[in-house]
Amino acid sequence: MISAFVLIEARPDAISGLAATIADLKGVREAHSVAGGEADLVAVLSVPNHEGVALAVTDGIAKLDGVVSTRTLIAFRSFSQAENAAAFDGFGD
Repeated sequence: MISAFVLIEARPDAISGLAATIADLKGVREAHSVAGGEADLVAVLSVPNHEGVALAVTDGIAKLDGVVSTRTLIAFRSFSQAENAAAFDGFGD
């Protein structure tokens, strides 16, 4: 699976409605409203391939009314405290 993070600039009047709509799109694992940067929303994608990223962003998110721009970051390696702990579960007991 490919993970990607889509930074979304939105019209101020559209932010709250967009978050829920984006969260329901195919390939979107979750959506967050954020503060402190250029993005208003961040969508977290989990898709099987790069084509899935393209479809979720260009055919989904970018076409929504209220979206001004998107910037996509594709993860090439993922790290998780939970996954690290689970890998050693039961050792040393």
